[in-house]
Amino acid sequence: MTQSSVEPKTASEDAGSGSNVPAGRSWLDRYFHISERGSTVATEIRGGVTTFMAMAYILLLNPLILGGKDVDGNVLSQPALITATALAAAATTLLMGFWGKVPLALAAGLSVSGVLSSQVISVMTWPQAMAMCVAYGAVICLLVVTGLREMIMNAIPLAIKHAITIGIGLFIALIGFVKAGFVHENPSPGGGPVVLGPAGELAGWPVLIFAFTLLLIFALQARNVPGAILIGIVAGTVIAAIVNAVGDLPAKAWFSGPPELSGSAVSTPDFSLIGEVSFSGWGDVGYITITMIIFTLVLAGFFDAMATIIGVGSEAKLADSQGRMPGLSKALFIDGAGGVIGGGVGGSGQTVFVESATGVGEGARTGLSSVVTGAFFAACLFFTPITAIVPAEVASAALVVIGAMMMQNAKHVDWSDRSVAIPVFLTVVLMPFTYTITTGVAAGVISYAVIKTAQGKAREVGAFMWGLTAIFIVFFAIHPIESWLGVS
Repeated sequence: MTQSSVEPKTASEDAGSGSNVPAGRSWLDRYFHISERGSTVATEIRGGVTTFMAMAYILLLNPLILGGKDVDGNVLSQPALITATALAAAATTLLMGFWGKVPLALAAGLSVSGVLSSQVISVMTWPQAMAMCVAYGAVICLLVVTGLREMIMNAIPLAIKHAITIGIGLFIALIGFVKAGFVHENPSPGGGPVVLGPAGELAGWPVLIFAFTLLLIFALQARNVPGAILIGIVAGTVIAAIVNAVGDLPAKAWFSGPPELSGSAVSTPDFSLIGEVSFSGWGDVGYITITMIIFTLVLAGFFDAMATIIGVGSEAKLADSQGRMPGLSKALFIDGAGGVIGGGVGGSGQTVFVESATGVGEGARTGLSSVVTGAFFAACLFFTPITAIVPAEVASAALVVIGAMMMQNAKHVDWSDRSVAIPVFLTVVLMPFTYTITTGVAAGVISYAVIKTAQGKAREVGAFMWGLTAIFIVFFAIHPIESWLGVS
């Protein structure tokens, strides 16, 4: 099936098929296919606001990750990093909304930023590191233009696509529990790797507010209340602000993002990082090292986004029976362009955020939701002091709720078929257990190829899946390969 066969129907086609698309629709409805996808303008706005509130933490977290010293000992300005993070997120998300027309929001990819801060700047300057983002983004765009990226996505078996959705659900639920402080790494030797709370028990107002918000959203959803997630986030934020304002609380009892303003709520953007990109000096770093860095960034940006687009697209019911969705090539190109845009403005490579699922959970089905989210990121260029108004513990509750909702895809998996059940199982469990989406996808692809071969059905795997298998084998063996090549 080609991509064009799953594009949204036109108004006339819908009218002819007896659908409920109203006549005389507004230009906004026609442009974003709102009625055709069973949504409303109010629903899209609510979804866009919800997605932003779930993603707002990136404005604080990304500058923190990129706050280290580069090979020359230089450190990027925090105000400039916040501006670059907001600007890149706004530009790419608005592009996704207006051109891609799907409810996917983009921001600085934490996996990409993590690679930059932990691997790249030890051998490069920050301008050179941002050039790496531009380079990997260009490579991904090239894969999209040639059709290879969409072919790869469409070549993945439907069962593994369902597994990706389920795995992402568990992954973002775990992110929610960890960000809320409900789950912690076990500080004591022995026992499990994680514990309940910081020391095996729950304590403090933050966890209580998280639990309140989570249960409130679940209760509202059980009663089919529209906007349950957004209502829960707003209610949790208000109660957190009240708690913080009443009395003197212990120093460690408060939230990671204080919902109170100090001084002016308005700030002037610092655009000093725009254009701070350098492609010179690559010879000093070593071209093998450069190649390995770009390869690592492409893997991080390519497959994380691929899995997220599949998962969120399926949750939004935009995918067909084979897991293909309309406008896929545009969404993939914009995601690749996020590397170029993010690197160009100094905010790291941008990628589709799994938190887009929170807006989808509120009913978002079109690009109008992304336009709303992008507009909020643009506003944050001038209102940086209020970007932390929603405590991370409150936003984390929404992630857990969406994780629970995405688990329903398990019903589509034939668990009696070993060639399906084993790859699905590995895909699902390794995403949260390794805290990376790419690892889960890699394990699922490799195990699918191996099991099909063991059954004498190697031809059913397909050329692209075999190509992916080879790539992911390299992904798992990257450290031995680097050692063999003499790359530090």
